[in-house]
Amino acid sequence: MTGQTLVAWGVKPGAHFKEALATANRMLADGAEQSAILEAVEALVPATIPMRPAAIPYARAIEAETDAERANVEAVLRHMDELMRVPTIRAGAVMPDACPSGSAPGTIPVGGVVACEDAIHPGFHSADICCSVAITVLRADCDLTALLDAVQAVTHFGPGGRRDPAEMPASVASAIDGNPFLADLMRKAVGDFGSQGDGNHFAYVGRLRSDGSPALVTHHGSRGLGAQLYKKGMAAAQRYTGKIAPEVPKHNAWIKADSADGAAYWEALQIVRDWTRESHYAIHDQALARIDAWGCDRFWNEHNFVFRRTDGLFYHGKGATPSFDGFSPEDTGRTLIPLNMAEPILITAHRDRPDTLGFAPHGAGRNLSRTAYLRGNTPSYPPGIDVRFFCGKPDLSELPGAYKDAASVRSQIERFNLATVVDEVLPFGCIMAGDWEADAPWRKKREKAVEPQADAPG
Repeated sequence: MTGQTLVAWGVKPGAHFKEALATANRMLADGAEQSAILEAVEALVPATIPMRPAAIPYARAIEAETDAERANVEAVLRHMDELMRVPTIRAGAVMPDACPSGSAPGTIPVGGVVACEDAIHPGFHSADICCSVAITVLRADCDLTALLDAVQAVTHFGPGGRRDPAEMPASVASAIDGNPFLADLMRKAVGDFGSQGDGNHFAYVGRLRSDGSPALVTHHGSRGLGAQLYKKGMAAAQRYTGKIAPEVPKHNAWIKADSADGAAYWEALQIVRDWTRESHYAIHDQALARIDAWGCDRFWNEHNFVFRRTDGLFYHGKGATPSFDGFSPEDTGRTLIPLNMAEPILITAHRDRPDTLGFAPHGAGRNLSRTAYLRGNTPSYPPGIDVRFFCGKPDLSELPGAYKDAASVRSQIERFNLATVVDEVLPFGCIMAGDWEADAPWRKKREKAVEPQADAPG
């Protein structure tokens, strides 16, 4: 009897197939009937976990007023409706800044939150693990242009790391070295420390509305370190889910939390979190040192991460800000919600609304992709704001008009009881990466390949 015989009988191939074939041939040699052999073989096929036939309910803390907003919300809800069929998910919510983050059906949107049982889904926190916002409030007044100049001198945007790498804390290095998911990523951890990447990451300088104190706010994630951890996590998740839940799409695969891989991956997330926090504060400290200034208050919060609450569930926020007590070891009861470079950064207190899983938006979000926005709009610089692009070429898709209406997002935060605004950082200036890809070698090579060629001689 061969494997083709079992397949012809309707037995699904898999890791059990070798044992099933040995059992079938042993029973055949003993003279067993086909029906008995088939029954014994089918008993060896492991039970699999199916997708739910329909989505479970989820909270929708989002409204639409324009055609573009309505189209965006419809796309978000299509993804959520598919996502909420994943068997590990116990609850979900959509924030006011929600927008799709991929084309594959059931990809968690930006502004999506899901609570999962005994499961960590790398795809739900994405490659930009621990994308986060950190603030340092200065003890004394200073010239804000000088502060922005100082930040520009010490940070790095775009690919790769800094020419003069910041020193990573020894405790973080030791933790990285001792984790099986991270141990071979030390070079990346050292090289990217104290840098900010690209996209919507920024360094922002302004003053508190409450008392006028100068403040520095940075926005970035775990850079290449987190991206490589995500890649490893997805591979582990797909190996596991492919065996026990083959119906689940690969981008929704999970690692069983109560497993060796789950424990190691959870630890790796916490280490990357520590790395990212220290990366923010390294930039702040170096900038303040250049102008001989000191901070009197600082805090931070992540919005691409996994949080474990007292109910034992794993809360995955994809571009969603926690708004519940104790979301982190350093929780001060305050979080930061930036909107765009020309708007105040909101300092909020927790509301912990149960049906929205204790989360708030992470920013303003987009109704259109970057390309679609630029195709149909002529961006303009915000007046009165010192706007800088680190690479020297502006990224017009990061100007305020590319984002959702800030006043509408702020209104929805209040309407849906997601967070309480207790102060604001009023804008003075902002540094972003800019369009560093404009002169990238791969783009130049592609442009050269499509240049019109002269007619060949006849």
